[in-house]
Amino acid sequence: MKDRLRYAFSLQRDGALRAGTRPFRQHCRERWARFTARRARRRSNSTFIGVTGSSAKSTTTCLLGHILEGHGSVYLQARRNTILPVTSTAKAGKESVDYVVSELGVAQLGDMQSMSGILQPDVAIVTLIGLDHKSAFRTREAIAREKGALVEAIRPGGFALLNADDDLVMAMADRTDARIVTFGRSRDADYRVVSATSSYPDPLSVEIVRLGGRIRIRTRLLGEHFWLSVVAAVAAATELGVPFETIQERCATFQPVQNRCTPFETDSGPVFILDAAKAPWEALPLALRVIENAVAPRKRVVLGHISDYFGDPNPKYRDAFRAARSVSDQVIFAGENAHRSKASQEDRESGRFIELRTAREVHEHIEKTAVRGEVILLKSSRNLHLERVALAWKHEVRCWIDRCGLPKDCFDCGLYETPFEEHERILRERAATARRSRWQKRLTRLMPWPHLRFANGHRR
Repeated sequence: MKDRLRYAFSLQRDGALRAGTRPFRQHCRERWARFTARRARRRSNSTFIGVTGSSAKSTTTCLLGHILEGHGSVYLQARRNTILPVTSTAKAGKESVDYVVSELGVAQLGDMQSMSGILQPDVAIVTLIGLDHKSAFRTREAIAREKGALVEAIRPGGFALLNADDDLVMAMADRTDARIVTFGRSRDADYRVVSATSSYPDPLSVEIVRLGGRIRIRTRLLGEHFWLSVVAAVAAATELGVPFETIQERCATFQPVQNRCTPFETDSGPVFILDAAKAPWEALPLALRVIENAVAPRKRVVLGHISDYFGDPNPKYRDAFRAARSVSDQVIFAGENAHRSKASQEDRESGRFIELRTAREVHEHIEKTAVRGEVILLKSSRNLHLERVALAWKHEVRCWIDRCGLPKDCFDCGLYETPFEEHERILRERAATARRSRWQKRLTRLMPWPHLRFANGHRR
């Protein structure tokens, strides 16, 4: 018996027991989190708003949350749109919170049903159905079936806000008995966009017609394609009783979501347009149109990894190069797919095409050849972290690893001024500090004697 106990303790000491039971412990935590989230949601009187779609989710969620902050208290959950953040969001609907606005994304079949069952929205917003999740769902119809679970979960008395320009989104109206409100460019839309203009340095301005009047919204967003997020947020806020004057004022002060066609201006250098959070093939023309409409002495496009497409990548990267070349003075391809551009020898010799491998090489090339006031679009999937090219103009970037593996950009990470070799130690220290803080809070709630409670990490 002693030998068995000694063996068990040795396993625990070496971490093998902990590693072996990790899947079971994770499963138990998730089950408990879902149970407590559902219980908290049933007890909440807050208005819960769920936002989903293949794209435009993050900006719609953040803009709507910003508008509603001018009308009441808001809890916002955006960009982190998986099951665990949603369970935390469901617990946030306390008496002091009027609105809970949540972004919901999917990675595999059944994700939306689980999240919507926890959230039980009073308002469901569906932006559009594209092919951003092509690798997991294969077809737009399959994506629509998955996303439509949010509409089915609407609570009695709520409403669905659907894109009138998308047939698959409008078909979701048959999956609920809730009231339907529509938005888009269609003449049948309840909130109809009649004009949307944006040309750097001028930001987006949108004119919306609805029953009873016309409203013009001026924003700080860059790119005409953001009209979808603007009209969705404006329509939701209006239906929730926010006055037009408040909506206009809040839209005019909203800061764009970082790394989503966000201008990054430098002193006596270029203006970067950061769009390096994701790069689905279907949405690539939207970013290129931003650079096409920009007014600048020179325009350049930096292309990295492209995602969400079927078949041979060679034609995709070739067509991407041709599209970027037609709207810019120079195209810089970064990453291991640069050779797929099929650029001609003439483009290479004239400098219209530059092939580089890493983000650091891109930065060094732009630093040597920059023209004051030129506009440079950084477009890629997140794994290349091309935002470092712009950050290096204002910060001493010391993390230039090609692929760090973190599922977030450098703005959220915040360690770009630290060598990558030191990141693991810093992240471990942060995790340990967070664990200590959680346990201190739990013990503080359990201790009946105030003089024994924790203060600044130590017991009084």
